[in-house]
Order: sequence, then C-alpha cells, then structure tokens
Amino acid sequence: MITATALERGRACFARRAWSDAFRELSAADREAALAPADLEQMATAAFLLGRDADSAGLWARAHHAYLAQGNPERAARCAFWLGFGLLDKGEQAQASGWLARARRLLDDGTRDCVEQGYLLVPQAIGQATGGDVAAAHATFVRAAEIGDRFGDRDLATLARHGQGRALIRMGEIARGVALLDEVMVAVAGGEVFPPVVGTVYCSVLSACHDMFDFRRAQEWTEALRRWCASQPDLVPYRGQCLVRRAEILQLHGAWHDAMDEAAKACERLLDPPGQQAAGAAFYQRAELHRLRGAFPEAEAAYRRASQLGRKPEPGLALLRLAQRQVDAARAAIRRVLDETKDRRGRARMLAACVEIMLAAGDLPPSRAAAEELADIAGEFDIPFLHALAGQAAGAVRLAERRPREALAPLRRAWSAWTEIGAPYEAARVRVLLSAACRDLGDGDAADLERDAARQVFEQLGAAPDLERIGPSAADAAPPPGPLTARETEVLRLVATGRTNRSIARELSISEKTVARHVSNIFTKLGLSSRAAATAYAFQHGLAQPPT
Repeated sequence: MITATALERGRACFARRAWSDAFRELSAADREAALAPADLEQMATAAFLLGRDADSAGLWARAHHAYLAQGNPERAARCAFWLGFGLLDKGEQAQASGWLARARRLLDDGTRDCVEQGYLLVPQAIGQATGGDVAAAHATFVRAAEIGDRFGDRDLATLARHGQGRALIRMGEIARGVALLDEVMVAVAGGEVFPPVVGTVYCSVLSACHDMFDFRRAQEWTEALRRWCASQPDLVPYRGQCLVRRAEILQLHGAWHDAMDEAAKACERLLDPPGQQAAGAAFYQRAELHRLRGAFPEAEAAYRRASQLGRKPEPGLALLRLAQRQVDAARAAIRRVLDETKDRRGRARMLAACVEIMLAAGDLPPSRAAAEELADIAGEFDIPFLHALAGQAAGAVRLAERRPREALAPLRRAWSAWTEIGAPYEAARVRVLLSAACRDLGDGDAADLERDAARQVFEQLGAAPDLERIGPSAADAAPPPGPLTARETEVLRLVATGRTNRSIARELSISEKTVARHVSNIFTKLGLSSRAAATAYAFQHGLAQPPT
C-alpha cells in the first residue's frame, strides 16, 4: 500500500482550497526537503489566505530566489510582483518599491515580452491614479488588460479591468465603469481567479461603491462573496480598509454588532505595521458606532484616535457634540469643515449633518442653504442614497419653517429610499420627523404610529440617544391628567424641567410656534397663569420628579 507523501497531500489540499491543511502539509514537506519554487508559491498563497502575512512574504521571497537559481527570470519577477503588491497593500511603500523595481530589472525594463510585464503595469497604474492622473492610469490599465488577454491570463485581466472600471468612475463615466466592475465581480465571486486576486478586487470594488454611495451594489457583491468564502472556512479574505468598508455596510443595514466586530478587526490590523493610511478610517467607523449607541466617552476617544491617524473626525465629532447638547461647539465644527470640503460628493454627508445641527441651534438660513445644496448634489449624481439624504434634509427644514404639510412629500420619499436601500436606522429617523409633521397637522394617531414604529427599530438596534429623544411609546405613556392631550402632557413634563419653548421644540422635533400653542392650551385648560404654576401642577400630579 502506497502512502501519500506530505508534499502530495499538501498539493491535493491546495487544489481543493483547504488552506490550513495545505499550509501544514507543505510546511511538513519543506522540513523534510526544501520545496521547489512552484510549491513555495502555493505555500505562500495558502499563508496569505490564512492571514499569515509575514510567512507569506518570506515564502514569496524564497520562491523568487529559487526561480532565479533555475534561470527563470519571468517567474522570479512574478513572485517579486506578488511580494511587492502585498507590501503596497500594507502601506510599506519603500520595500514594495524595491521588489517591484527588481522585477522590472529582471524583465529587462520592459523589453522582454511576457505576461509579467502586464502585472507590473498594475502598480504603475495605481500610482498614476493616486497621483491624480486618472486618464493615464486608465490607459495603463487598458494596456495591462490587453497583455492579460493576449497571454490568456485571467488573473491579470481581472486585476486590470477592475482598475479600468475604477478609473472610468473617477473620470465621470460611471455607467461604463460600473459595468466593468460587475463583469469582474462575476469572475471573482465564481472563484474563477487566483484567490489572492479575489480579496484584492472585492475590497477595491467595495471602495468604489463607497465613493459612489452605491451601498446596494456593495451589499449584493458582499453576499455573493460570502457564499464563496463559506466553502473555505479557514479563509481570511478581508483585510485592512476592506474591513472598514464592510463595517460601513453592516452598519447601514442595521447589523451594528457585526459592524463593531469588523471595525475592531480593522483597527487591529491597520495598526500593525504602523503608518497604514486606512487606520484613521477604521477608528472613525468605530467612533460612529459608539456614538449611535450612546457610548459617548468611547466615541470621543475613537474620534481623537482617528484624527491622530490622519482621518478628519467630522462630521461624526460635530454630531457627537450635538448629542452631548454642546450645540455651539457642533455648529462651529460643521461650519469649519464645510468651508474646508470642496469635493461635491464629500460635501454630501457634511451638508446632511449641517442641516441637523443648524436646526437644533434654531438657525434656519444655513439649514435651508445646506438642504438646497444637498438637493443639487443629489440631482447631479442621481444616486438613491443622496436622494434619501436630500429628502430627509428638505423635510426637516420645512418642519422647522412651520410647513408640516409641505414636509410630508420629501419625508415620504426619503423613507421609501432608505427602506429600499435597506437602511433601518435612517428610515426610523425619518419616521420621527413624519411623526412630528402629523402631530403638527393634528393627526395624533398617525403621529403615534410613526413614532412607535421608529422606537421599535431604535430598540432593536440599541440606539440609546434616539430612544431618549423620542420618549416612551404612545401605549406606555401615562394617560394625560384631566383635559390635557398626550402631546400637551409631554410639553408640560418638559416645562417642569425648566426648558424654554425653543428647547422643547428641539426635543420634540416640532416648531417653536407649536410649543407656544401647546403651552397656551395647558394654561387655559388647567386654569394656570405662569410656567411656575405649571411646574407645580406637574409635580403635584406625578408628571415630574422633584429635585434631589
């Protein structure tokens, strides 16, 4: 009976994509006798897919030198490419540049006709795009794809075409660019390409979707890749910035616990080695999740860490100040960051935050201007996410302008858009605004239904600050004493805390004029003549707690 050797077992495990077993068996074979360069390549690939980056780099270097010893400069250059490409992804620019330069020298600086020349065009194109010359990057990616097609190398063609797609999107040819990305992702999700290419392209496509606010497409491709990964349980396909983007998608779709896990992994991986550009984005995402869940000290610490790592902490930090009721600080921060942000797409989230902050400050003109600019941006790019932001902002401004009837249409559109995108938290926040509009129009039942629906979502997500803002559900609220309505009782409770009409309006998301009307009705119905008398009444009837 013939027993398979460790080398044969390792090759078989690699073929069926059992990466842990492949690495273990090939390691055992390597201890018995030094592996051939082709087997070292397989072992390096398995190590990379297991997240063992240091082992992978060492094995690619060994394979490179082994091919040189065999007189095979093309394969040696291929190994140098993968080593340099991986170092680039980790932000180790100097070492990456050295290995890529060595690969070019081995290929006679471009004169040797081989598929590896196309591989070396990929980092060149990335550098051109990073430097701002997107047209040159697109042309370089086209050349690389042509070389991949000529040599029948699907991995190179996939890398190059995904780069073409990203360049086209940055050049404003979004439809053509997205079509290329979708074509590439079909091959990626189907496992038709070299596994390390899968993670690289997927993470890049996620970044492109983020730049376009196309979270629906990102979610679709994430699910497709999840199914591919499910057949390889020991695979570690997501790295660094990719984890940040995944955390953003999970947060948007209401999976906040999973999003926090991905953000934590991203923070850990992007700090080692130090200097990786996406580290700040990882901490910013972590801060956002803490803020939404009401963990304000943790959010503040994460925003500060993001800033130290080079990621501006806005608009999140400004919204944190708003949640902490530091309205003046929030207003100053959002004004400054809007002045500094010139990119139209980049301004969208800042403008949405500006509307919220300025409305809380009772400053209508800048709120209105921000909402109008956001509507212009949404019209220019015609992206559902931006239309949802714009509709929500327009509805909030019209509510503050005491035009609840006119607020309903943009708010309904915003709610439909958020629901279609699959963003439960944002949809629930719109329902809070719809509740206020219905209340101002005298439809108390509809107002209660909208608010209670929002409350249910906030409870499921653990959105503590939002739960505090909207108060108890209509069913849980204490019945109003005597002749007061439920809304008048809410206003009376807040009056008893010493709030001004403006502060009460912010708390309940209604206009100051509506608050004044409620206060007048309370005085008339209860036969009172002052806020002090109303406060005493609230204490006497159990609507407020006496000071301790």
